[in-house]
Amino acid sequence: MTMRTFASMAKPGVTSALPLKEIPGSYGLPLVDSLVDRFDYFVTEGAENFFKTRIQKYKSTVLRVNMPPGPPIVSDPRVIMLLDAKTFPTLFDLTKVDKRDVLTGAYMPSTDFTGGYRTAVYQDPSEKTHGKLKAFCFEVLKMSRPRIFPEFTKAFDELSVEVEKEFENEGKASFSDKVDDLIFNFLCRALIGADPVAPGPASLGNSGPTHLKTWLAPQLAPIASSGILPKVLDELTIHTITLPFALVSRDYKKLYDFVDTRGSALLDVAQNEMGLQRDEACHDLLFHIGFNAFGGMFILFPSIVKYIAKAGQDLQREIAKEVRGAVEANGGLNMKALESMPLLRSVVYEVLRMDPPVPLQYARARKDFMVESYDAQYEIKEGELLGGYQPLATKDSHVFANAEEFVPGRFLGEEGEKLLEYVLWSNGRETDESTVDNKQCAGKDIVPMVARLLVAHLFLRYDSFAVDESSSSAIFTQLTKAS
Repeated sequence: MTMRTFASMAKPGVTSALPLKEIPGSYGLPLVDSLVDRFDYFVTEGAENFFKTRIQKYKSTVLRVNMPPGPPIVSDPRVIMLLDAKTFPTLFDLTKVDKRDVLTGAYMPSTDFTGGYRTAVYQDPSEKTHGKLKAFCFEVLKMSRPRIFPEFTKAFDELSVEVEKEFENEGKASFSDKVDDLIFNFLCRALIGADPVAPGPASLGNSGPTHLKTWLAPQLAPIASSGILPKVLDELTIHTITLPFALVSRDYKKLYDFVDTRGSALLDVAQNEMGLQRDEACHDLLFHIGFNAFGGMFILFPSIVKYIAKAGQDLQREIAKEVRGAVEANGGLNMKALESMPLLRSVVYEVLRMDPPVPLQYARARKDFMVESYDAQYEIKEGELLGGYQPLATKDSHVFANAEEFVPGRFLGEEGEKLLEYVLWSNGRETDESTVDNKQCAGKDIVPMVARLLVAHLFLRYDSFAVDESSSSAIFTQLTKAS
């Protein structure tokens, strides 16, 4: 078979002008090289440098590498990474890839953590239950719409009181340490229609976020940092020992009982209108709220605060002026007002571009096919695991000018609007629509909206703020109330 004939397999009837190349990189010796790669990824280089050094070494943005967790966790660490804006969207193309059980790569936590069910995020759209579960998720979001704005306002006001109290007493205040209450209470009140703090059957009191983070910890442990132990000790402990569900079963039962009891009207819809098993719908809803929504916002919200703080007071004055003008012109902070804040919207998308809350995406090749980077094409074989490190795709200099810089107004105007195609945080393009037939986040529209609400509330309450730039957390060192 000639190269020309071989290349034409990528798209019937079309011959690519790009040369066919072998995918560079090596998996090395079983176990040994996997552990070396994992040590580089977690300890010596960090994720972004891990990929950048290999791009430089192989002169390619498509390459083979061992990805965490790898041995001794029982999973195959061999992955083909797609590390540019052109190849990364291959992970969304369901004609080429299967999304079954690949949320976290080759590693999948035990279904014990989700009541024995594989939740929708671990299912491929071709599976029978996927469409029903995602349709239920859309219905929950639809029913929650009237509660989004008032419940976010309530949760933000509660957070502000605590932040200001700490700032007054300590001269600084941690936004990161308190934002989990805002997120958890908002999500429960808005999506479930019930206050987790309020007394009554299955009340969680003030312990909801603690139960949730406790439940999440062992699921994420093999692929994350403890944030407490030195990185080397992480490797010897949480990255090598599978933590059992029994350690967190009581925490999960409290969360499940809350959703089951207070969300009974939602579960009636799932059971009676969508043909889902009631307990499966409850476990799936809890996963969406706890793993997807809470987990994503817990990363995104502090990131937004840090980027805006570090951008300086000129940007902050511009956002404050825009927010307050829109609110005044539209009779309050409502949807019409929020849509009248283009700079704020651009800032949120720029944070999602720079620092997406879920940096890694995975898929498995459904068939043999060709993938094209900017300078070559490569053969992918059926069954191979593909991965993408999103921050490299969304900071691709082929697409974005000053790609490594935070540019607040990047998405303003007609040209800025065109760039939204390359914002990929939702497991799809920002210009695509999430449907029951794809794997794009069901909350693809609501997450940026709520992030915009956060920024709007910040500048209705404060003129400016600064953070401790030496900390990985968002810690206010300056907080000036709105004059």
